[in-house]
Amino acid sequence: MISINHKSLKGLKFIDLFAGIGGFRIALESMGAQCIYSNEWDRYAQEVYANNFGHIPEGDITKVDEKTIPNHDILCAGFPCQAFSISGKKLGFEDSRGTLFFDVARIVKEKKPKVVFMENVKNFATHDKGKTLQVVRATMEELGYRFYQKVLNSVDYGVPQKRERIYMVCFRNDLNIKDFTFPKPFELSKHVKDYLLQDEKLVNHLYVDRPDTYFNNIEDNKYSNKSIRLGIVNKGGQGERIYSTKGIAITLSAYGGGVFAKTGGYLINGKTRKLHPRECARIMGYPDSYQLASSPTQAYKQLGNSVVIDVLQYIAIEIGKTLSSIKR
Repeated sequence: MISINHKSLKGLKFIDLFAGIGGFRIALESMGAQCIYSNEWDRYAQEVYANNFGHIPEGDITKVDEKTIPNHDILCAGFPCQAFSISGKKLGFEDSRGTLFFDVARIVKEKKPKVVFMENVKNFATHDKGKTLQVVRATMEELGYRFYQKVLNSVDYGVPQKRERIYMVCFRNDLNIKDFTFPKPFELSKHVKDYLLQDEKLVNHLYVDRPDTYFNNIEDNKYSNKSIRLGIVNKGGQGERIYSTKGIAITLSAYGGGVFAKTGGYLINGKTRKLHPRECARIMGYPDSYQLASSPTQAYKQLGNSVVIDVLQYIAIEIGKTLSSIKR
């Protein structure tokens, strides 16, 4: 998480849909915006959200009447990637029915926020031969918005993790915004090493000492803005690879097996271990004051599904600049 010394979204209200554990909320609140509604159906994520923000998000967006949602300036949504049933050749609102994006669309149709800010997995851009993104774009344009999208990698925004995601920003047409620029990449200055816990008592149980551990004789003495693979356990499948802490983290995952499941393995003080949930949280941009799930299994899953707060903050800065260039 980056320290923001200006509040470019101050005075704006936003809603947090498909909220997960609140990454969008932390990012926008750091810019001075106020969250007035949240929605998340997973009960474990709801519990973590409540512990950190003081209220339980409403559940099952498909059953929420859009008229009951408070008026807002910005709608945030990290909705799941689903294929659309394209009806004929007309792409747009009707084609979004039956998917969770439709619930975003119907709220946008009813509430007409100034900005819609969405995030999804990288392959959303090419999913179903590009039709998925096409429907989202066409729907937003049909609802009266200008649509901007770009795939960004968190490693280009100060975060030592390869995590490519598509970010979509839409501005209501009557704001008369002709252009929007996503944040420019910059050089990485921190690596996995900078995010590790120093208290060995917290991570002792994560070390793995197995006879089927093999190293590839690469010298671990140079920093890199890529992941540096040093070895493997077993056959080197997913969750069985060992990396240097002088490089970047592999993409944190909500799923997957192997001895280093969900985080990958790292050579630390001459021994190999997976990352602790708190270390994963740091790499996703969550401050140490954030209360993670008490269950490590849930914590890993929630963080693997999360947005990278830093990247959202940099995009939010650009949204703020764009809005400040017009008369509200």
